[in-house]
Amino acid sequence: MTVARIAAMQLFILSALLFLGNSVVSGESEVVEHALTHEASLDHSGDEDLVLLNASKKPTLQPKPSPPLVETYELKNRQGRVCVRASMGVEFTVIENKKSLFFNMDPKSTKRTGYCGDQRTVLSLVFDGGNLEFTFIKEGSLSYVSKLRATLQPQPPCNNCKSKTYPGIMDHEKLFKTNTGKSFMCKSDTSLILADSLRLKLVSLQIQAFDLPNGAFGKEVECWADYTKRIIPIVLGAVVVGIILIAVLVYVLTRERRGQGYERL
Repeated sequence: MTVARIAAMQLFILSALLFLGNSVVSGESEVVEHALTHEASLDHSGDEDLVLLNASKKPTLQPKPSPPLVETYELKNRQGRVCVRASMGVEFTVIENKKSLFFNMDPKSTKRTGYCGDQRTVLSLVFDGGNLEFTFIKEGSLSYVSKLRATLQPQPPCNNCKSKTYPGIMDHEKLFKTNTGKSFMCKSDTSLILADSLRLKLVSLQIQAFDLPNGAFGKEVECWADYTKRIIPIVLGAVVVGIILIAVLVYVLTRERRGQGYERL
């Protein structure tokens, strides 16, 4: 075999190897490019989901009230024991230009936070655009809420309107007072004035802090509104029965006196 033919064969083999190498590199590049494109697409989709999750859900005030959802909120200490428990529905009322607007707290978007103490416990219910905070005090054999604070920052009524915050507080109080180990219960609506422009209504309230047996409510202490609702019908019934008895007695006495006035012939 001549030197020229050998050189030609070597050149052919080298060209073939270069062609195969370029094909492999090109294929790998396409695979890598496809993977990067898919990854970028996934990241972008995740960003959209994140934006949706972080989208503002600030309160939208309503012109008419509606029954709020009742939910049970608990707070546990480091040992995993329940230190405060509250079951209620919450309605905020905003007074603006002598007009009442309403917002019901949504339990699904409300987070529970705070801390447990031996003499002082705080339960804070936080949602996008507001919060509601209870401060419980244990004083001897009594427990009560000494401070009730709330804030509401609703959606502005128009696109060009500025957002407004409505704060309110009741401090140095003895709300929902009970003996330690018992729960305060009020089936009647509990209306509280926190500020000139902010009011609060608690529906189907049952609340307790400190010494919760097995994390459950203790014996209920009835609120005054429920007591009057229960006792007034009893009192009215007793009054009606008394009036009837008096009328019967007067009738009997009058009849006897008339009978004694006749003489036998």
